[in-house]
Order: sequence, then structure tokens, then C-alpha cells
Amino acid sequence: MKNIILLLALVLATVNTFAQDEIVVKGVVMNDANDDLLENVNIVNLNQVIGNVTNEKGEFAIRAAVNDTLYFSYLGFKSLRVRVTNDWLKFGDIKVKMTELGIALEEVVVRPVQLTGYVEIDTKLIPVYDNYRYRIAGLNTGYEGGGNQPGAVSKVLNSIFNPADFLYNVFGKRPKQMQKVKQMKEDDEIRNLLQSKYDRETLMAVLQLERVDIDEILNKCSYSKDFIYTANDLQILDAISNCYEEYKILNRQKR
Repeated sequence: MKNIILLLALVLATVNTFAQDEIVVKGVVMNDANDDLLENVNIVNLNQVIGNVTNEKGEFAIRAAVNDTLYFSYLGFKSLRVRVTNDWLKFGDIKVKMTELGIALEEVVVRPVQLTGYVEIDTKLIPVYDNYRYRIAGLNTGYEGGGNQPGAVSKVLNSIFNPADFLYNVFGKRPKQMQKVKQMKEDDEIRNLLQSKYDRETLMAVLQLERVDIDEILNKCSYSKDFIYTANDLQILDAISNCYEEYKILNRQKR
């Protein structure tokens, strides 16, 4: 009898868990200053690593469970984190108000390359960016070494044969967070979001890393400074994913 009761309790708990995971929370996103509805606001569930965007009426719907954290981001507005509560589920739609930021853009001077028409001269005028990339047999991808070729080679070899303590501290001690990298790559909404962003905010929020940590991960994995500073967030996500996969391979071989 006790076994039957225990079995029923386990079944109910499992059903309850699945039901909780299937909850869809709804709301509307507005400008805090004037209550204007905000379209195309990006929403990411940091716990389940799924994303969505608001429609033309500022409305959104996304799967979430109680205590999940939703991350709202929108160009020109301060990013916002909202925790899903029982009250939200009880009373239905909520209004999420985002605060607008004042953005001062620095003047950018673009200097086009003036070509003369003479091949010998023009080849010297066109800038060359040497982001060398190296591939080592047995690994899934290569290493981007940067602008200094001899230093890049030694850096690659050093990364392979002597994995940095920093990578162990980030990857080895954060397996659950690193698992979210794969989930982010599989969610189309999140991929579309990251492809248009360069601020690393969403990556920082999901992976619980600081901007300096992300830069250091790529540096330890021998990506060039040009790549680190100019790549969009989706490219950075793919780079971190490749670095993590290679780290796991090398770590297994080392053990």
C-alpha cells in the first residue's frame, strides 16, 4: 500500500512539473515615459533559454514557470529583468514598462581608400587585416590567432597543451550555464536576436558572465582582437560554443 501511495505521489509530482513547464505567460510592453506600446521588444526566458518578441501592439506570450526570469531588451531602452510570480499567473496579463536611455553617438569619420588605377600602387593602399586562422587535426574547428603570426602559432599550441586555468574556472565550474549555449543556438528567436546585436547583454544575462569574461574566453581560445570587438553576438555565441566543445575534448584527453 505504501508503495502504491509513493508511486502515485511521484506521478502527480511529475505531471505537476510538466504542467508547470507548459504555462504561457502574457503581457504588454510599454514606454515608461508616455505609455507608448513597444513593438519588436526581445524577450528571453533566462531559465528555459527560449525567446520571443512583442507584436505591433506591444503584446507578448512566452512559456515560463513560476520563478523563471524574463529578460527584456530593446534598442535605446534600459534592459529589464522580470521574475514570473504566482500573482502574474493568477491575474493574467501584466504591463512591463521600459525606461528610455539617452544615447550620445560619437562622430565616426570614414576614410575611403583612394585608388590610383595602378595595380602596383593600389595593392599597397588597400588595408590588409591579418586574422590568421589555424586548424589542428582532431579538433572540430580552428583557432583564430590574430595579427601576429609567430605569436599566434605559439598561443594556439599553448592553449591546446596547457589549458588555461581561466577556462577551467569558467567552463569546468559552470556546466549548467555552458549547457545553455547549445539551447541558445537551437532557439530561432534567440539566434535572430543575437544576429542583430553587438552589446553582449543577452549573452551576459543568460550565461551569467561579465563582458570582460566573454572577451577573456575568446582571447584564451586565440580569437583575434578584431573578431572580439567587431563580431555580432551570434558569432560570439558560436565562438564560445566551439571553444567549449574543444575544451571538453582536450579535457577528456588530458584525463
